Amino acid sequence: MEIAVERSHDLYLHATHGLVADPDEQMPRILSRPTGQASEADDGPRTWYLAASVLLPFAAGYYLSYLYRTINALISGTLVSEFGLSAADLGVLTAVLFLTFGALQLPLGAWLDRFGPRRVQTVLLSIAAIGAAVFASAHGLLGLVLGRALIGLGVAGALMAGLKALVLWFPTERIALANGWLITLGALGAVTATAPAEMLIASIGWRGLFLLLALLSAIAALLILQFVPECAARGRGEAIASGMSIRAIYRDARFWRLAPLSATTIGSAWALQGLWAGPWLAEVEGLPRHDVVMHLLLMAIGLSASAFILGTAGDRLRRRGVSLSATFGCATALAILAQLALILRWPIPTWFPWIAIAGMGAGTVLSYAIVTELFPKSASGRANGALNLLHIGSAFAVQVTVGFIVDLWPIEAGRHPPMAYQSALGINLALQVAAFLWFVRPKRRAVFARDLSAHPIHALAMTLGVSAAVAIPYLQARQDWRSRQAIARRQVAAWRSAAMVSVVITVAIGSSLLFPASTSAPPHAQFTVRENPTVAAAHALPARMIAYLRSMQ
Repeated sequence: MEIAVERSHDLYLHATHGLVADPDEQMPRILSRPTGQASEADDGPRTWYLAASVLLPFAAGYYLSYLYRTINALISGTLVSEFGLSAADLGVLTAVLFLTFGALQLPLGAWLDRFGPRRVQTVLLSIAAIGAAVFASAHGLLGLVLGRALIGLGVAGALMAGLKALVLWFPTERIALANGWLITLGALGAVTATAPAEMLIASIGWRGLFLLLALLSAIAALLILQFVPECAARGRGEAIASGMSIRAIYRDARFWRLAPLSATTIGSAWALQGLWAGPWLAEVEGLPRHDVVMHLLLMAIGLSASAFILGTAGDRLRRRGVSLSATFGCATALAILAQLALILRWPIPTWFPWIAIAGMGAGTVLSYAIVTELFPKSASGRANGALNLLHIGSAFAVQVTVGFIVDLWPIEAGRHPPMAYQSALGINLALQVAAFLWFVRPKRRAVFARDLSAHPIHALAMTLGVSAAVAIPYLQARQDWRSRQAIARRQVAAWRSAAMVSVVITVAIGSSLLFPASTSAPPHAQFTVRENPTVAAAHALPARMIAYLRSMQ
């Protein structure tokens, strides 16, 4: 059943009694059929405006982020020969970007929710420009690590800021498609980090390339600052999720159903494409430099195309009743199968499994869209940051661990044996398979109540069958209704108390009228002259009535 919400102009619903966050927020029409959404003709110009002012500037930042992240696969041989690095040194140098990248994810989510993606991304890209300049001028491993660490800090918000901006400005039903376009354009950075970067390195060297990247990073920061509209002030309607903390997100059972598979598969794809794909192709497959670069180019193109395909497919399949989780499960299964073919050396073209593995790096198109539906918009930055921290942590662990495992085998004829790489990738694949089985396990009905998160919005969203963001107006209406019920109950209790007091007073007055204050006095007793005549008359009348009734007996 499709549930829609629209803005209500009922003045009665504007009274909040201090519980509903925003009286002007959208309120549900429960007793009548929705009147429909706004005309799609008006959405065309707005969509193009959002694409030009929001999507493209943040896509430029994410493009540079992907370029920084994958460039070491191309220059790894040059760095090894120039600085005398081992496989473990190379793994640590490349993975330090993910280390600083991941360390910033949790505070980054809070910064994005508080200050907005425009300001945060401008500052971070400026740090990336400084890091690229430090990397270009390094003369030892320490300088390379420092520059790489600063680059990691600078590009830590490239994806998260873009996703937050899309959530803020694009309609909810278009988030998956917008995510796909963002990652598609950003993944072109991985394409640039292959043959185009190889040509630039041949002319200006790797140091000149990083100086150019530093300049482009500064320009991207200025573009975001200049063209991206300022985020609208957070409406009071978003205060309903103000208590949504990182701890609450990490306690969500549905989050942990998705997170292990997303982290292991996407993180592994980033780690392999960013570093170990080049050594595998050179040392295991025995390909020359030119063929290695062409394979990396095909992987980058596959990554960019996969982002577009996953975003479009997820959007269209969802309209036909296929959930984003099902689409994500199929994509991860294909990536796992490709890695198995690579490890077992199946007789298939080498580029085929590597393209599938690289394409899984764009699985964030689906996983971030799934997480966005689990939490309100005001907490989307923290939710995406919580998931992205696991992605980055997994990529860091894979890059470092593969390097140490490969170093366990001695170098033969100037290269490590294929078994070293196969063993390292096999251990990583086993973790992905375990996460996949956890993701597709049947859900037991008996634990339904335990699967609900701490925040009441998720329980209501599951009951209604909608996303948490859509369920916010329903929760507002429910809270408003409950506040009115509480007020009505207090009024009823007050009127009951007043009625009881009235009954007691009535009984007391009636008792005083029917029964004399002193039963020993004779009915015909005369009142003293000290009493007021009016009071005496009031007491004489009931006394005479009682005497009359007794005489009739």
